[in-house]
Amino acid sequence: MPTQKNIVLFGDNLAHLKSMPDESVQLIYIDPPFNTGRKQSRGQAKSVRSETGRIGFKGARYELVRETVLSYDDEFADYWSFLEPRLEQAWRLLNNTGTLYLHLDYREAHYAKVLLDALFGRDCFLNELIWAYDYGAKAQGRWPAKHDTILVYVKDPKNYYFNNAEVDREPYMAPGLVTPEKVAKGKLPTDVWWHTIVSPTGKEKTGYPTQKPVGILRRIIQASSKKGDLVLDFFGGSGTTGAVAAELGRSFVLIDQNPEAIAVMRKRFADSGVDVEFRD
Repeated sequence: MPTQKNIVLFGDNLAHLKSMPDESVQLIYIDPPFNTGRKQSRGQAKSVRSETGRIGFKGARYELVRETVLSYDDEFADYWSFLEPRLEQAWRLLNNTGTLYLHLDYREAHYAKVLLDALFGRDCFLNELIWAYDYGAKAQGRWPAKHDTILVYVKDPKNYYFNNAEVDREPYMAPGLVTPEKVAKGKLPTDVWWHTIVSPTGKEKTGYPTQKPVGILRRIIQASSKKGDLVLDFFGGSGTTGAVAAELGRSFVLIDQNPEAIAVMRKRFADSGVDVEFRD
């Protein structure tokens, strides 16, 4: 059972993250918005690492990679200037066995991969997960975009926690090619996840526009945390991360600065009977 309180924090996530203790979190899942809603200055895209800091591309090469990538796209430069300090905090907060899941769409994933290699270290990259779905309008002038990308990074590549034996299995796509015993048991997921979006008319729907499916979060939390561990989502949204964490016996901290998100979470947790402390 959870060993600490479930908490929802209202306000700027960066300020709240800075108040949390080092290495206190086992799992971080975030689904950040692309539009930060603020005007930001470009500035020089440089980062300085001490000799005792974590190693990405090492020294000047690290700075060169950041500057080159950010020079391609001013809009992404603004986005990264918003997201990078929050990911710095994520790295600080993860314990040695911890894992970060960064959920993005196809427009940002390739930039973020290069930059996270530098921030966490290339050897800390674990997976690029593809969540594929098929719902909604279809583009006519190009291949319709029907997938999200989830980048997975660990704090320590030699000591991270991962247990796929706990993960919900899925049906075989060609059951006739395997034994009846395997069909009954189901197969372990790969790095491509076929899962429908949250149905607009389904029981799972909270009304929050960017709500992610319970099934996606279940798989993440089952694989990368144990009962009693602390799970953090600092773009809390509809509260799915917390709802699934509580169901699986984990504690959680959610953060959001949108009053509508806080209202949705209050109702969701009250309706499900999850004990949560709301703070400003």
